[in-house]
Amino acid sequence: MDLEKVSYGPDTDDANAVIHHKLREHFDGKIVRKDLTKAIKEGANVPVYVLEFLLGQYCSSDDPKIIEDGVRNVKRILSENFVRPDEAQKVLSGLRERGSYTVIDRITVGLNIKLDRYEADFSNLGVRGIPISSNYVSKYDRLLCGGIWCIIGLEYEYVEEDKKSTPIRIMKLTPIQMPHIDMEEIKKGRRAFTKDEWITVLLRSTGMEADRFTTREKWLQLARLLPLIENNFNLCELGPRSTGKSHLYKEISPNSILVSGGQTTVANLFYNMSSKTVGLVGLWDCVAFDEVAGITFKDKDGVQIMKDYMASGSFARGKEEKAAYASMVFVGNINQSVDVLLKTSHLFDPFPEAMAYDMAFLDRMHCYIPGWEIPKYRPESFTNDYGFITDYLAEFMREMRKEPFGDVCDKFFRFGNNLNQRDVIAVRKMVSGFAKLLYPNGEFSKEDIKEILTYALEMRRRVKEQLKKIGGMEFYDVNFSYIDNETFEEHYVTVPEQGVGKIIPEGLTNPGNVYTISQGKTGMIGVYRLETQMLPGNGKFERTGLGSDRDAKEATNTAFNYLKASASHISGSISTTTKDYFINYQDLNGIGMTKFLTLPTVIALASCALGKTTLSSLAILGEISISGTILKVEELASVLQVCLDSGAKKVLIPITSASELGAVPADLIGAFSLIFYSTPQEAVFKALGVE
Repeated sequence: MDLEKVSYGPDTDDANAVIHHKLREHFDGKIVRKDLTKAIKEGANVPVYVLEFLLGQYCSSDDPKIIEDGVRNVKRILSENFVRPDEAQKVLSGLRERGSYTVIDRITVGLNIKLDRYEADFSNLGVRGIPISSNYVSKYDRLLCGGIWCIIGLEYEYVEEDKKSTPIRIMKLTPIQMPHIDMEEIKKGRRAFTKDEWITVLLRSTGMEADRFTTREKWLQLARLLPLIENNFNLCELGPRSTGKSHLYKEISPNSILVSGGQTTVANLFYNMSSKTVGLVGLWDCVAFDEVAGITFKDKDGVQIMKDYMASGSFARGKEEKAAYASMVFVGNINQSVDVLLKTSHLFDPFPEAMAYDMAFLDRMHCYIPGWEIPKYRPESFTNDYGFITDYLAEFMREMRKEPFGDVCDKFFRFGNNLNQRDVIAVRKMVSGFAKLLYPNGEFSKEDIKEILTYALEMRRRVKEQLKKIGGMEFYDVNFSYIDNETFEEHYVTVPEQGVGKIIPEGLTNPGNVYTISQGKTGMIGVYRLETQMLPGNGKFERTGLGSDRDAKEATNTAFNYLKASASHISGSISTTTKDYFINYQDLNGIGMTKFLTLPTVIALASCALGKTTLSSLAILGEISISGTILKVEELASVLQVCLDSGAKKVLIPITSASELGAVPADLIGAFSLIFYSTPQEAVFKALGVE
């Protein structure tokens, strides 16, 4: 390990040296060199905050000699005192022979009612039922649930007369956490740093090298800290593997717990009726669920209670209502690329089905971090520079949870009219969280708040865009904006990935290729593509992609029969006797095949037979009966919204639906060139651009 001394001075041009000098001046004793953590962490299976607690005690210096001795001490303490599960018996033997022993272990405490005493269970040491003083329990109540890492001084004394009691005694217990934090010190120290320097310090404190990331990537990683600094904050992050989604909640903060995917119970998470004890949400600042695809509740009412808690911060169990402040975090993997997911489904698709289509549950998400934008972590993504001891950072965030910053944007901006009450609450929480992280002293400019507000609106809009895909017009108002209180200018905020995933391409397609939008088998509205081929033959009509769907097959038969009867009204060059036609039907959103295929099939066959392409970016709406009667479009507003999301610029629409356009928002109608038709023949002519 390179422990050469670097000369840091305030007059240097090196940005890292300037940051280091400021940290030494304002936060001496609260910082640690992260490469030391990294070097030891790779060989010791202890959380980062345990390591840095020790490094902060022994290596708080620039002197390479002191650092080298400190590292040696920390390694010695870990090798001698950290209990590895496979060496538990060796440690117990050492305790018996020496009479006393200091261990580093995670301990959990429970009350033994029969003996009226508290008893500790050691996670790695594997011993249970060790008596512990009630003073420790009242001082560190987190011992009672989930357990915490501690440095414990043990004594061993076997009493012949008292064979029933355990010979092990706990003489001293020190939680590996900061007992107290001076908030004034942080607020005062923050003034010495610029915004960019402070972001660098925060990211380095979590172990990441800020210089390796773009400004946007830095902000997205800061957003992961929001549940730790804001009460009752619901966050979701889905993305590729190896982007550090769960790392923060497992390693960085002793105040958060990571529940690995799988079954959980209402008793474990919220309240145990039999033991009358509050679950995880009452004992941790943040409960993170890893691998969301595997979340299941043994209890049927699990998701309902979670929805109640995510909306109000309280839940009813038994005769009373309980309040808690824990934030909820859901992290998981996306297995396809984002543009494929946006084309075929929605961004909440990896959730289990009980949650993925529960709009009330998804609407309670305050923030959706686009995990696919954060690059995969490599060795150089981790910092070798100085940052806060993670425990100091965690304790700072914990104290800041008590301070409300939600109204900091009201002085400069107000929200646009597309934000409903839930949206406003979500955005305020994010603004509050970012402001606490970056400006804990409350000193910020209008531009600073504008930057925060833009990110906050984008993160919430991402949630709303997915709800619009699932729920249609109920969640139509997604054009989030903020209005400047001075100039009254309205600024709209978009989500970057919405430009991706346009299913209906611009430019001319091949003859016989058409796009139609209608309700699928599941009741959801989706996009369907028809690809047609024509070969010399004797009038056969083959279809693929319909499976065993009887309604869809009947609709396509109706289309071919209609064309046989009416081809001469469209063009004399369409032959249904000397040509064979093949159509492949594709369900592009994966929601089940539609039965509204008669008119699209007629247009596809005519387009192929005449060798003429349909208009560029055209979506076909509507349906006809066997006699050629025009049928109106069901759920017109929602269908038009899907047209917009799919990239359609022109919409072929039956005149029978014109009366329903009054119920469609004006800006949605204005997004297309609407082409009306009153007969099937007119629909074919207008689709092919023939006057």
